[in-house]
Amino acid sequence: MPETLKDRSQLDPRFTWDLSRLFADDAAWEQAFAGIDTDIAAAAAFAGRLNEAPVILQYLQASTALSRKLSDLYCYASMRHSEDTRAEAAQSMYARISAKYAAAVAALSFAEPEMLALPEATLRAMAEDARLADYRFALQDLLRQKPHTLTAPEEKLLASFSEVAGAPSEIADALQDADLVFEPVADAAGEQHEVTGSNYILLQTSPDRTLRENSFRSYYKSYRRHINTFAAAYAGAVKAATAEAAARHYPSSRAMAMAGENIPEAVYDNLVSTVRAHLPVMYRYVALRKRLLGLEELHYYDVYAPLTGRSTARYTYEQAQQMVLAAVAPLGADYCAEVRRGLAQRWVDVYPNKGKSGGAYSTGTYDSEPYILMNFTGTLDSVSTLAHEMGHSMHSLLANRRQPPQYANYTLFVAEVASTVNENLMIEQLLENERDPAARLALLNQYLENFKGTVFRQTMFAEFERDAHAMRERGEALSPAALNALYGGLVRDYFGPDLAQDAEYALEWARIPHFYRPFYVYKYATGYSTAVALSEAIRSEGEPAVRRYLEFLSMGGSAYPLDELRHAGVDLATPAPIEAALGKFARLLDDAEACAAALGR
Repeated sequence: MPETLKDRSQLDPRFTWDLSRLFADDAAWEQAFAGIDTDIAAAAAFAGRLNEAPVILQYLQASTALSRKLSDLYCYASMRHSEDTRAEAAQSMYARISAKYAAAVAALSFAEPEMLALPEATLRAMAEDARLADYRFALQDLLRQKPHTLTAPEEKLLASFSEVAGAPSEIADALQDADLVFEPVADAAGEQHEVTGSNYILLQTSPDRTLRENSFRSYYKSYRRHINTFAAAYAGAVKAATAEAAARHYPSSRAMAMAGENIPEAVYDNLVSTVRAHLPVMYRYVALRKRLLGLEELHYYDVYAPLTGRSTARYTYEQAQQMVLAAVAPLGADYCAEVRRGLAQRWVDVYPNKGKSGGAYSTGTYDSEPYILMNFTGTLDSVSTLAHEMGHSMHSLLANRRQPPQYANYTLFVAEVASTVNENLMIEQLLENERDPAARLALLNQYLENFKGTVFRQTMFAEFERDAHAMRERGEALSPAALNALYGGLVRDYFGPDLAQDAEYALEWARIPHFYRPFYVYKYATGYSTAVALSEAIRSEGEPAVRRYLEFLSMGGSAYPLDELRHAGVDLATPAPIEAALGKFARLLDDAEACAAALGR
């Protein structure tokens, strides 16, 4: 409870992250910050000179070094801010480095247009120049973007409209976060509950069906009142994306969004068509959910309800560490040794404190440890969070060790793979040791819900985005009625005949903030499917699969993400990984149905 939280100064340092290996203290940070303007000016001085290999090499080296320094400064300030968001000194550090980062980006914005203005033959020769070998992949990738890069004045003009293009998202955020007011609701006992954007999903996971239904009705009642505004905002975001795609000579906004990571559109289409082909197994899960909840009708406010009683099991942080180490044991002694080192050397900021940022994340730089922020509460979810974030951190650690700084950062397309592999290894390890049908069903419920939320639901979102953008590109209006009809039809398709038809679920598109970052959500589904394929291979094949996987983690951003995943043994250019993941879902469902039968349910 909030009233029991300690001040940051009262925490045992053993359970806080040690940032001294990045900067000794705030004074050291201030000293480094004071010198960053000189580095920005030095890199900016190359403007107008990027026309021959030796100069381009000097610029790339200078900008890489600058990026490294900025990253260190930003990361430290961000972590200090996360420790206690109320602390004025940390607020100041974070605000100043954020502004400085933006200034540096603006100061170096000349570089790519200037290099891309060179004749294609010159660029190709530079990409093969031995002097630029350390930057060959980056230059080849830059060359790939040349047909879609405008002239310097055009790029500057387009950049000047970036804030305008972001306005629809800001409008939707303001409406959701500040202006929407939801009516309070009663539970089965008549007790009143506040409904907010932040607690809505928590209310939907309540075992109290009256509370779930009432909060569902209240929530979407407010959305219905403002649906015209949400539709106008979303239509504005789609128009901005399609206009930029046309300006950059892409055939569609989807093609533009996927081109950044060099992902063929076939990957998107394979995902949708494969998941669609397996929807009958999703319908089986919905039917099982209906039966286990003992419902005559399953409504949309029942799809998050727990199938089993809430677990009362609690774990100490020491136990959590051992559980994570046991889960990742299949990844080999060296991997486990690094995890053990990270836990011992204070990578992790463990417990909540007053003012600390909520949630969890992994962060760090090329020069730092891969730090983890979490808010450990002793639940199994907290243990799983530690495993998840340690996956991110180990991905960063191995990439940083193997790659030079310009190639260490992995892309968003693969960002959730390592974290989900760790999560899956943990739940598989728990299932191996659990024979009690009730406890096993609780674990399977968690596993199945991860699949439902990440593969099926995110693919449903991906279909919505694809079709909404296509409607705009055909000249059709994205009216509230059109968007509601599109989304409502998808919900019915994905959840099947056992879902009762509630008018409210057609409005759900309006509350999904990811839609304002076009064609991002599909990566959750491909990433989860990839992680399932990899964790299954690790458990069944052993050392060969582990070796491929660790090599993949070590590649960072040195190759295109599909090529990196092929190295690990997963080819997302084919439906096979999605097929395999959905096969795993079916086997988990078989197990859950057997547990339910053993319990007489």
